[in-house]
Amino acid sequence: MLSRRNFLTAAVGVAAATGLAACAKEDGSSTAAAGSGSGSGSKAITLGFSQVGSESGWRTANSDSVKSAAKEAGYTLKFSDAQQKQENQISAIRNYIVQKVDVIAFSPVVVTGWDAVLKEAKAAKIPVVLTDRSVETSDDSLYVTLVGSDFTDEGRRAAKILEKVLEKAGHKGAVKIAQLEGTTGAAPAIERAKGFKEVMDADHADDWKIVVSQTGDFTRAGGKQVMAAFLQSNPDINVLFAHNDDMAIGAIQSIEAAGKKPGKDILIVSIDGVKDGFVAMSEGKINAIVECNPLLGPQLMEVVKKVKDGETVERWIKTKESDFMQDQAKDALPTRKY
Repeated sequence: MLSRRNFLTAAVGVAAATGLAACAKEDGSSTAAAGSGSGSGSKAITLGFSQVGSESGWRTANSDSVKSAAKEAGYTLKFSDAQQKQENQISAIRNYIVQKVDVIAFSPVVVTGWDAVLKEAKAAKIPVVLTDRSVETSDDSLYVTLVGSDFTDEGRRAAKILEKVLEKAGHKGAVKIAQLEGTTGAAPAIERAKGFKEVMDADHADDWKIVVSQTGDFTRAGGKQVMAAFLQSNPDINVLFAHNDDMAIGAIQSIEAAGKKPGKDILIVSIDGVKDGFVAMSEGKINAIVECNPLLGPQLMEVVKKVKDGETVERWIKTKESDFMQDQAKDALPTRKY
C-alpha cells in the first residue's frame, strides 16, 4: 500500500498515463479596472457567456476560469447559469442578442436543438464560440469554433487505464461493467461512451461487458441514486466507469451502503480530475482518473479577441495541457510532517 507521502507522485503518474486532453440565473456583469488586461486603451469587448450550470466540481472550476480570464483580459462579461436546462440557455443567448454583445460563448447542455437561436445570432452579426461541448447543426457556419477537449479520446483512455487497473488488481475472469452516463444528449456523455466502447469492442469483446448503463446527470446525487439501483439489479458488478468524478463519488456512497468496498470489490475509473476525486483516490476508493481540463478561460479570451478582430481561427481548438490535475492532487492531500 502507498503511504500518503508517496501518494502524490503515484497519483500524478496515473494522471500522466491517461493524458489530457461537464430558469437562467444572471450572475451580473463584470469588467477589469481601466488600464489592466488586454482590453487596455480600447473599448472593452463585451462577452455574453451561458454556462451549463453548476452540477459538478469540474463545472465550478470552469466557470471560475472564464470569470477570472475575462477580468484579466479587461472584457465586460455577462454570465448566466442555465441550471442544466436548454430553454434557459436559449433565453440567455436571445438576451445577449438584444443587448448587442460583441461575442456570445456557451457550453451547450445538449448537442441538438440550437439552429433557431444560432441563426438569430448570425442575423444579428454576433459571432458564437462554443466552449467545452459541441453541437449538431444544419449549418456549420452558425458558430465560429469550439474550444474544448476530445471526449471520445477520453473514453478510449478510460478503457485503456481500466486495463492497467484490472492487471494491478490481479482480476481474473469476466469484467461486468456498470456505466454512469452524463446528461442524456450531452456531447461528453455521448462521446465518452463511444470511445470507451470502441476499445472494449476491439480488444475485450470476449471478457468485458457493460451490464447496465444509465444517466446520473453528472451529479453526485444522480450517481448515488443510480448506483443504488444498479447494485439491486446487478449485485455482481465488479467495475464502474463513471463519466465524471462527481457521479463516481456519489456512487461510492451507495457501494459502501451495500456493504462493498469501492476500489476493491468494485474497481472504479472516472473522468475529470477534481480535488474530491483525488481525495477518493488517496483513500483507495477510486482507482484511476482521466483528466479533462476545465481551465478554458484564457484560451477562450484569446479566441474571443481574434473573432472580434475578424481574424481566422481554427474550427476546433483543443484544450491546452495544464498543471490542473497535479494542483488538485496537492490540494487533496492533508498537510503532514514526516
